[in-house]
Amino acid sequence: MGSDDTRQGETPVALITGASSGIGAATADRLAGAGWRLLLSGTDPDRLAEVADRTGGKALPQDLATPDGPRLLADAALAATGRVDALVASAGLGWRGPFVQTPPDAVDRMLEVNLGAPLRLARELLPGMLARRHGRIVLLGSMAGQVGVRDETAYAATKAGLAMFAESLWYELRGTGVDVRIVLPGPVDTPFFARRGTPYQRERPRPVSAGKVADSVVATITTHRDRVFVPAWLAGPARIHGLAPGTFRRLAARFG
Repeated sequence: MGSDDTRQGETPVALITGASSGIGAATADRLAGAGWRLLLSGTDPDRLAEVADRTGGKALPQDLATPDGPRLLADAALAATGRVDALVASAGLGWRGPFVQTPPDAVDRMLEVNLGAPLRLARELLPGMLARRHGRIVLLGSMAGQVGVRDETAYAATKAGLAMFAESLWYELRGTGVDVRIVLPGPVDTPFFARRGTPYQRERPRPVSAGKVADSVVATITTHRDRVFVPAWLAGPARIHGLAPGTFRRLAARFG
């Protein structure tokens, strides 16, 4: 978010979910270096405290898998700073395996954390942003939500829903001074795969670093870029899927 988006003399405030590790922690490092005031949420209090100490942020532990979690987090954030200029919704859960073997509680938690929590947090924080006529809602999507991925059906569905939320909200917010952004990475080298219970097993695309994704997150806050693939070449397969899904499926079956 550029300096013209906040009142002169005010330090911009970012709320980052999933800040205990991975993309969230790397984004906290980048924004701290740029002089932002940080509110950091995660479910691992010890690691969250380490990130908060390192970045000068305030730790706000919260389980976003509960329906009240996003509201409680938004209330705590606004109580701490009075406003949030940028929401970075990077918390996410995954599960890999045939859909019929996906545990129901895993589906429920993915729906809550990957999709429900960003919607609920945006709903809580948008009124203040709209009243001030500046703000950013930054959503961490996934290439899986653009093209679908075998054995990650429920996860891909949550990320596809998040992408359509971003697209629809983009139309609503035009001209308000508040912008919605979405970052669409492929696989990322983070604890995500260990937490879901299975390692990343595909030959391509190769995982990128959390720092590389964090750089793109910051770019969506500080520039006019509102839809970013990481790495950038993934935009090509996404376009092929949109224009010729049959062709994409044949290519994916052969090379994927």
